[in-house]
Amino acid sequence: MIALAHAFRVHGHELYLVGGWVRDALLGRPHVDCDFSTDAPPEETLGILRRFTDTVWSQGMRFGTVGGEVDGISFEITTFRSESYKPDSRHPEVSFVGDVVADLSRRDFTVNAMAVRLPEREAIDPFGGRGHLRERLLVTPIAPEASFLDDPLRMLRAFRFMSQLEFSVDPAVEGAIADLKDHLTTVSAERIRDELVRLLAGPAPAHALERAEATGLAGLFLPELSALKLEQDPVHRHKDVFRHTLAVIERTDPLRELRLAALLHDIGKPRTRRIGPEGVSFHHHEVVGAQMAKTRLTALRFPNDVVDTVSEVIRLHHRFHTYRLGWTDSAVRRYVRDAGPLLPLLNALVRADCTTRNPAKARHLAARMDELEGRIIELAAKEELAKMRPELDGHEVMELLGAPPGPVVGEALAFLLELRLDEGQIGKEEARRRLLEWARIRATPTPPGEGSASG
Repeated sequence: MIALAHAFRVHGHELYLVGGWVRDALLGRPHVDCDFSTDAPPEETLGILRRFTDTVWSQGMRFGTVGGEVDGISFEITTFRSESYKPDSRHPEVSFVGDVVADLSRRDFTVNAMAVRLPEREAIDPFGGRGHLRERLLVTPIAPEASFLDDPLRMLRAFRFMSQLEFSVDPAVEGAIADLKDHLTTVSAERIRDELVRLLAGPAPAHALERAEATGLAGLFLPELSALKLEQDPVHRHKDVFRHTLAVIERTDPLRELRLAALLHDIGKPRTRRIGPEGVSFHHHEVVGAQMAKTRLTALRFPNDVVDTVSEVIRLHHRFHTYRLGWTDSAVRRYVRDAGPLLPLLNALVRADCTTRNPAKARHLAARMDELEGRIIELAAKEELAKMRPELDGHEVMELLGAPPGPVVGEALAFLLELRLDEGQIGKEEARRRLLEWARIRATPTPPGEGSASG
């Protein structure tokens, strides 16, 4: 990129490497894409790049940004600017400014407000970002109130960086977030969604979510999280569902759908909480929670496939605990059939859901999960568990029963599938015999008086 800087210098302009690349280089973290700032107007930047590389894109020119690629490295070059967001606008209002310090002053945090002047490789750090990197502290370059009013999403971004970088947020910054949190309602759901996904993907999402909830910010886009702080009953104690949820998140791999499922897997508990003689119960919280998760993820504009995957994993995550007497072949088949392609995600969530501090209980639950996965492998070696279907297809059913397409065929196939789940592969001949017996019983009229109540 030094050659690129020389190209700008030849045309009388400066080029600075800025933002995340500088921060990550100082932290020793990999960072592939590069961001640059320049005093050149966007039109001149475009002209210089077109003489330097054939791979150029200009979609962001009205915001001062021109992109390119050299030797497989993508980069963006942005004219020195400040930006702010108006309510209900997904795009910033951009004002071009005269120097790199003014440009850096309008960045989110000081650790992202450092630059390297090229080709000299001169470090520019007007707001003490390098010191804050050593302190692992997130501080705004200007007053946090001014920074957050420019772009309220920066409040959520603070907790995203807390998770990604394992940094702390400066108390003054956190106080400003608590005071200005309502301004997040002016930010589009898509921008909030993207920050939440990045937060969840970090190595420290639990602490970040805890602090976001403490400021009241999380309640604006994820009110179900705060609701997990269930009031303890003085007689019937139960675990802290909020802290349990945070623990489950950090026990999962940083996969988008898995961490979203961990985040939302117990949100049905507040609505289903009951206190009875046996203690606290949350009957069918997984069913209620699945619907609540679907509603929340849809509001955050997640793609339909993500919404469906996460809500289905939540709906199924308690199924494991209903098999208390061991795993019969039939139980394993039904578990695999119901999970379908979501089986790896479901099993990962079930394992992570065990956060008990009781070592004996933890070992017992882990052993049960090991047993289930072992049984799945064992049965899969004998049967095509992933492709479980009736041993007769629709055409064979119609031919055997002499039935046209319609509800009867559907009922017959459903009967055969239940047979397959209960008994495994019994062979086509036995399946035909059982189906004919089913059809005979189905066709037998009910004797008068049977099945009716007598007065």
